Amino acid sequence: MATVLSIVSYPFLPARVGGQKGVALFYKWFSRFQRVVCVTTEKNDPAAAEGYTVLNVLSNSRLRYINPFYFFTLRKIAREQGATHLILEHPYFGWLGVWVARACGLRLVVHSHNMEGLRWKSLGKWWWNILWHYEKWVHRRADYNFFIHAEDMQYALGHFGLRPERCIVMTYGIEWDRAPGPEEVRRSRELLRREQGIAEHEVVLFFNGAFDHRPNLLALESILDKINPILLRRASFAYKILICGRGIPESMMEGGHRNVIWGGFVPDISAYFRGADVFINPVTEGGGIKTKLVEALGNNLTSVSVRNGALGVDPAWCGGKLLIGEDGDWEGFVDLIEQAIAVRGDVPAGWFDHFYWGVTTRRAAAFIEGQGRGEEGR
Repeated sequence: MATVLSIVSYPFLPARVGGQKGVALFYKWFSRFQRVVCVTTEKNDPAAAEGYTVLNVLSNSRLRYINPFYFFTLRKIAREQGATHLILEHPYFGWLGVWVARACGLRLVVHSHNMEGLRWKSLGKWWWNILWHYEKWVHRRADYNFFIHAEDMQYALGHFGLRPERCIVMTYGIEWDRAPGPEEVRRSRELLRREQGIAEHEVVLFFNGAFDHRPNLLALESILDKINPILLRRASFAYKILICGRGIPESMMEGGHRNVIWGGFVPDISAYFRGADVFINPVTEGGGIKTKLVEALGNNLTSVSVRNGALGVDPAWCGGKLLIGEDGDWEGFVDLIEQAIAVRGDVPAGWFDHFYWGVTTRRAAAFIEGQGRGEEGR
């Protein structure tokens, strides 16, 4: 068993949103196969970590990213803990990771959650190209590279000049290894409709997210301004669009949108994934994998997504439960919603081989120990 020192340079504990959950759950499950010591910022709660040690040694200040004295702190921790590997979450602390790994003889792993340079380019930041070259520099100096989905990995292989045998897909995952059964779905359906006052004959179209995140907010605007007007004009069925999550702007909730229900923050969002009829995912911006889509399919919820929103989720894995339209084609998106209502059957058992943490983290642990590349590395 290796001893892995990880650097997480931002708040993620307790994990509340998709990106934070992606890191917290990765280490929760990865630590079943490798010993993990996580170095992170002061604004994290060590008690929220499951299965691994958390050391709050990084400042919350933005200046932490250029503080050279962290080298001595991390070198000391690496030696005291007997670390064999160092994992960087995102490339931002790449200079520090490269420095510490070389000084201590550690294997360096870069765990990428986006192509960060391209993400900032899409947001119109003038300095994106500087970050892109830095990101390339960090990845090229890593012994192993984890990517959030195959598209990112292929991009990095082609544009960063990485060696395929050093790369693997390490996607966002779920903590259950099979689709919910009919009785569980029935109870969730009753709960959702009772709590939100939705009639039995009304189709529930569901979307959730953190709406202080620009891609989710733009997706919500598309639902209100594009998709719902088309449904109001065309739909031959009764429906409600249920929106859940934090940070929904008051101006949207007060906009008088017909057939839209504002569910707000829901403590047990899994019950809503199980109880809805169709998950709609009109997220046309942002990189990485859309965690909400993975959770929807993992709960056996038929999903309709634009192409950008489905990156990293191959429809061939989904047994007909994922329908994908082109970004911005909202008439076509509504066509797919109408088709999705009639979809029956379950997400195949093989889907969980791609997204169940117990499988994916075991594969990652074996990969960095050189015991096999796993199917994603091929």
